[in-house]
Amino acid sequence: MKPAAVQEFFRRLSAANPEPRSELDYVNPYTLLVAVVLSAQATDIGVNRATGPLFQIVTTPQQMVALGEEGLRQYIKTIGLFNTKAKNVIRLSELLIERHGGEVPRDRDALEQLPGVGRKTANVVLNVAFGEETIAVDTHIFRVGNRTGLAPGKTPDAVEAKLLKAVPKLYRRHAHHWLILHGRYVCKARKPECPVCPVADLCAFKDKIIA
Repeated sequence: MKPAAVQEFFRRLSAANPEPRSELDYVNPYTLLVAVVLSAQATDIGVNRATGPLFQIVTTPQQMVALGEEGLRQYIKTIGLFNTKAKNVIRLSELLIERHGGEVPRDRDALEQLPGVGRKTANVVLNVAFGEETIAVDTHIFRVGNRTGLAPGKTPDAVEAKLLKAVPKLYRRHAHHWLILHGRYVCKARKPECPVCPVADLCAFKDKIIA
């Protein structure tokens, strides 16, 4: 996709949703980190259902450690891989206390050293909690980047690198959310909603159907 088309692509998404927000519920950077770790291979709706009651009593690493692994499991047992996730959340909470004074670090390397935290999770936390211009490439962004021709790549890292080069500075902070929401609700995996897509004329998808 040519630079002028990319500019128009994001201008339209921005006009439709000027201040996009994460669909994960959270209270502070710590609860955001926990929610994102829990969201791996799970839906935001399912995570929010579990963390609603949890975050009423736990909003700090200290409170999470006090709750304990077994206590946490009772709150998140409806989420896939809950045993492993409970272990990771308790351990990352301990490490936040030991290494960072109980605060979530604004540093990618430090975040990625925490259990259950990979590049994608770190990017989400840096973007949502701290306003960093990062793009966390999940399945939705990977699909949109490739399907539209915006940032084709064979791996999430390749798509991320191309997006960071292609997205105009003006739109970089919110690009992450615009692309996720576009992939989740319009540019769907099995049946993209091309007839209602605001950027269909800019898209390189060969099989799009415009009614």
